[in-house]
Amino acid sequence: MTENALQYSHKKFLDLLLSGNHLRCSELVQNYLDHKITLSELYENVLKKALYDVGELWEHNIISVASEHLASAIVEAILNEHYHKTVSKNKVNKTIILTCVENEFHQIGIKMVGNVFEMNGWNVKFLGANTPTQDLIRFAKSTKPDLLAISLSLYFNLPVLENMLLLINKELPNLNILIGGQAFRQGGQHILLKYQNTTYLPDLHSTEAFIKTQN
Repeated sequence: MTENALQYSHKKFLDLLLSGNHLRCSELVQNYLDHKITLSELYENVLKKALYDVGELWEHNIISVASEHLASAIVEAILNEHYHKTVSKNKVNKTIILTCVENEFHQIGIKMVGNVFEMNGWNVKFLGANTPTQDLIRFAKSTKPDLLAISLSLYFNLPVLENMLLLINKELPNLNILIGGQAFRQGGQHILLKYQNTTYLPDLHSTEAFIKTQN
């Protein structure tokens, strides 16, 4: 599908999402996949764009919290419907832990990132939303991952992310950390430069390019 077609696809999907029509959303996604769009393209150009629009509509009080929650639930269900397609037979001996900033509950973006790593044969440990930092550190010490990925959805939680990075760097100074999320559309990437072993990835395309440097 062309970029223009994908732009149209995300708007059409967004309309169905805002109407709460799970069945039609699922059918539309399957139609895109039948037309040879890859899962990564689906994630980046349809699902992610639609969710970003939903988030902005919620931030501007155009839709309710209930509508935002319903849209998120539908997208997460669609990810689960197609999860089996992410499992690669070509495994690599590398592990990544994925989580959200403490006190955040928007986990779909980081779930997509985890699926992309899984497509590339990585062993994925998806912790999801609102994992306490000390619990995350203990888990990482026991798991000994090659990478840690953290998602930040809300810009006002940037200080929470900074506190997490300080604690992680203190306890696990050699652990490489990937950072991304919708919050950085408002800026703040420069703040990450002062933290050790931290890489900002703005989208799934840059994530896939990064993975190729690791395998």
